[in-house]
Amino acid sequence: MPDVTTYVYAVTIPIYAHKVTYGSKQGDSMNRLDFLKDICPDKTQYPLLLAACRAALTGGFILRDLYGKPHTITMKGEINLVTEADVASETAIVASLQEDTPDIPIIAEESAGDDLKEPEGRIWVVDPLDGTTNFAHGFPIFAVSIALMENGHTTIGVIYCPLQDELFCCRQDGGAWLNGKKIQVTETDFLVQALVATGFPYDIHARLDDVMSQMRAILPKVRDIRRAGAAAVDLAYVACGRLDGFWEMDLKPWDTAAGWLLVEEAGGRVTDFGGKEYSPFTPEILAANPVLHPLLAKQLV
Repeated sequence: MPDVTTYVYAVTIPIYAHKVTYGSKQGDSMNRLDFLKDICPDKTQYPLLLAACRAALTGGFILRDLYGKPHTITMKGEINLVTEADVASETAIVASLQEDTPDIPIIAEESAGDDLKEPEGRIWVVDPLDGTTNFAHGFPIFAVSIALMENGHTTIGVIYCPLQDELFCCRQDGGAWLNGKKIQVTETDFLVQALVATGFPYDIHARLDDVMSQMRAILPKVRDIRRAGAAAVDLAYVACGRLDGFWEMDLKPWDTAAGWLLVEEAGGRVTDFGGKEYSPFTPEILAANPVLHPLLAKQLV
């Protein structure tokens, strides 16, 4: 694990930067988050959505800065790794959220531990780098994911893809947005026309038969399958119509808490494989547009 002093630079600079200007293009003088006032007139939700977006941009600044450089890699499992960027991003995100919402506790991937229980009340659920393996290998698909959960339900969701500079955000009953433009799921109504995505569990050796069974059931029936390696990005892509559906097993709450609400606010449906009500503390997820969802569910049971 890298020395703690590694993170001093990473924490100080981005928190200052996100308080000033975040233009989508270099030299853009317009505040990056001004659009939130238009999409979130609710005076209670607005500061929370703003806090989540600020924190996501802060973490994304760090990831973009460290991308493509040599990494310090620590193994959490046989194929589950963590880099110095995960920890630096989490440190900065937590500091940003604590500054803006000091009364709301935080659960974040690199500091959460293994004993996860569905929390009561309000809590931030943070993945500082979803797609760590991609990041470590220089594969440019990864994201920051931040959700505010209240009594088991996500009310604010933000996913930021730093290399693409794409900020997905949503609030309960307020729609889903990408860089200030409203998004919605596809209207694809036949599996043969569908582009879907999946992911593989870290204990793939123990779950190989299940994974291959699902692939055999779905692959011949759809147009194609993608496996990008970042569940938060997959869910964001379902929400904005780049994918028609997504399923995966053995996920953690920080992988899906934000994307869950994003898909639903974009008009999609999210459940477990059996079609039951979803919770990020359920280790499986199926997300798709409302027409394809039951068709995909039939292939997973």
